[in-house]
Amino acid sequence: MIGVDVGSGDRMALGVLAQYRMATTEQMHRVIAPEVRIEQTRRRLARLREEGLVDRITLPQAGRTRVWFPTAYGVQLASERPEMRWRRPSRTVSDPTAVRLKAGHTLTVSETALVFLEDARRRGDVCEPLDWIPEVHHPIGSGEAVIPDALLYYRHGPADGDNGSMLRAFVEVDRATMGPERLAGKLTAYERLHRYVPVVPGRRPTVQEPAVEEWRRRYPLFPRVLFVLDGTGPAGIENRISALRAGAGLLARFPYDVPALVAPLADLILHGPSAPVWRPVHDPDQRVSWTGRAFRQT
Repeated sequence: MIGVDVGSGDRMALGVLAQYRMATTEQMHRVIAPEVRIEQTRRRLARLREEGLVDRITLPQAGRTRVWFPTAYGVQLASERPEMRWRRPSRTVSDPTAVRLKAGHTLTVSETALVFLEDARRRGDVCEPLDWIPEVHHPIGSGEAVIPDALLYYRHGPADGDNGSMLRAFVEVDRATMGPERLAGKLTAYERLHRYVPVVPGRRPTVQEPAVEEWRRRYPLFPRVLFVLDGTGPAGIENRISALRAGAGLLARFPYDVPALVAPLADLILHGPSAPVWRPVHDPDQRVSWTGRAFRQT
């Protein structure tokens, strides 16, 4: 990284862009350096651009917002960080046309990341910028896979305490670009992931090595599923929650064994995601916190 500031700020900025795919200047500032003036973030991004590590496009709408994304060189260097070596970025992450076409959804996903990051900072919980991992591939057999918009790692409670718990969540951000039934169909995919046991050709399970679900190779408990709704009004929100409830009714035990919750993004921004703004998909008349004791994991 010749000519690049070797300080942690530049490395974090590059890592965030490589992992989040894209972000506005304001979003980058809120993620990496909210305690300083935004001009410092602008200068940092400009310096990384001069070094060929990041680039930007300008959206014609929304006040000509600048959207930053990593170059292929930037992705290559960011991927050399130990905590990012196992992650495979999208092939189009560095393509300006793809960035422009995907900006609406991906920037909303980045905004959803920010509501969790900022809430953790306010509460003294632990959720670092790279604890939000977009598009993690989870096979479910027959060449199919579940790829959530993001996988979230979140420690509820102080980092140096013994009373906290590690929370994990699959996050689906819906901008009302698909019908309610298709949204509800994602519950079925997660239920398949929950029970999917890979078959190794020519090898049978034994008492010593029994067959186990694929997800257990990654997680001690199955992550909860969080649906975040945006891009529609109150009636649209209720229609989508009703579809999720109907979908949950077809899945027997899954919505009871795995917390599956839904909330509007506007409520998360207004009240914070730790507030009781989430509705269980199998019983949407309830209002709960996603970190509440009834849903706590270890």
